[in-house]
Amino acid sequence: MQVTKTMLEGVLILEPKVFGDARGWFMETWSARKFEAAGLNFNFVQDNQSFSAHRGTLRGLHYQTAPFAQAKLVRCTRGKLLDVAVDIREGSENFSKWIAVELSAENKKQLLIPRGFAHGFLTLTDDVEIQYKADNFYAPNCDGNIRWDDEEIKIDWPFAPTILAEKDLKAPTLRQRLQRGELRF
Repeated sequence: MQVTKTMLEGVLILEPKVFGDARGWFMETWSARKFEAAGLNFNFVQDNQSFSAHRGTLRGLHYQTAPFAQAKLVRCTRGKLLDVAVDIREGSENFSKWIAVELSAENKKQLLIPRGFAHGFLTLTDDVEIQYKADNFYAPNCDGNIRWDDEEIKIDWPFAPTILAEKDLKAPTLRQRLQRGELRF
């Protein structure tokens, strides 16, 4: 597994080794032993999967607060998407900064997002499947979101989304969440 650091401390791009032959290919998508050897100590407790039928679907920016904050290991198993992580840790030198990585079934890259980051993605093709591991269980009372087009964050999406959930359309800004004291990790 190749581990590449990003400009946001703790957010990593992981590229598993892919073994191919005449039958196709094989790869380990997660190995506790390999994670520990790379100094990555996560106890994943939940796997999630979503499907988006149409290009231009945006999900996010989502996060969970303490005591159910989540780290995520994200991968795309069908189609192609732009995956985004935003540092929302109050007091962080990278507060409100973001990174975006193209994840696809073809490139097999994964994005490791630690606790204290909002996560979202935009589908770049039709028929997109995303799977991710979480190191804490989903807790509706700790669920939060931030506007995908927040003027302070200024994510450079490749195009405007065409499909969003009502909760994402009505999400508050990062500044509003901060002023309300809603960012606890």
